[in-house]
Amino acid sequence: MAFLKKFNFVGGRVLKTGIAVFITALICELLGWPPMFAVITAIVTIEPTAADSIRKAYVRFPASAIGAAFSVVFNFAFGHSPLTYMLVAVATIIACHRLKLHDGALVAVLTGVAMVSTVNDHYLSSFFIRLGTTLTGLTVSTLVNLLVIRPDYSKSIKTKIQQLIHETGNLIASRGTEITKHQPLHRETRSDFQRILKDMESIETLCKYQKKEWKLHQFDRKNMRNIHYEFKKLTILRQIHYHVGNLFSLPSIHLSETKASVVEAMVKSIKTALHHPDFLLDEEHDAVVNELLGLLRHEVDEREADAHRFSEETIIYYELVSIHDLLEELNHIHKFEIRHQKLLEKSLDIS
Repeated sequence: MAFLKKFNFVGGRVLKTGIAVFITALICELLGWPPMFAVITAIVTIEPTAADSIRKAYVRFPASAIGAAFSVVFNFAFGHSPLTYMLVAVATIIACHRLKLHDGALVAVLTGVAMVSTVNDHYLSSFFIRLGTTLTGLTVSTLVNLLVIRPDYSKSIKTKIQQLIHETGNLIASRGTEITKHQPLHRETRSDFQRILKDMESIETLCKYQKKEWKLHQFDRKNMRNIHYEFKKLTILRQIHYHVGNLFSLPSIHLSETKASVVEAMVKSIKTALHHPDFLLDEEHDAVVNELLGLLRHEVDEREADAHRFSEETIIYYELVSIHDLLEELNHIHKFEIRHQKLLEKSLDIS
């Protein structure tokens, strides 16, 4: 089992697929059934979580029965012809769509089409044998997904979020340099922004997978709390990127030397805080924030006559102050989590 734990998400899933295919084929050989249909089902039934495998198994079995039924019917009517393959595929897809068996459509079509060349005169026995092999593939793959290499995405989630927070600091600093140096938005900066957004979506998917695993496996409260904490950080990070996106939409503007120096100091301070393991906000950071707030108030006061429209400078100051507010929230939840961990350790020592 120690050897199996060395596999990461992708490697573990590949290994589980191999085990499911081997066991499925072995059972079919012992029963004298053709293993092809069972193996196909086992391959496509391995899901990222055991909960998904169980949920989709209830859909895939009736869908496969539909595909097998169409294969038998059209074989009886038209024999082994190209028309039969077409009718089986089309009829199965339409039936699965009408019955809302979308997750089982792929398995059903593969089962029905693969049966065309194997159905002979014994139509009824062929139909039930296909159902048996499909059920075998579904059952084995679900059990393997449930019992072998239990998915645990917590370490991956934590590592990826730390990396994204670090990269976000670099991204804000790069955009700040472009603004203060009166440069247009660089292609590399935009590319990094889009990549981080995609990475956040993938991490959110991993969080959903982990929560699904909690329904089927026992996890200690510490691990569950850690995931909730990481998800909070991810939520704040997404809010930060909302404000970063607003900075990206600004045209190239010219700031005075004094204003540019304040903005430059602010983005550097934000980067430093995001790179710090405790998201530390020191006195120097507070001083820069106060300077930035002064510029924001001055800009708003000057624009009172045209209050319905914010200038580009006002937007820059506002977005940076908003990112600072989110940094404070990030720092707050981090301190709260540290205090909770210390209290938990003390309670464990006492017990």
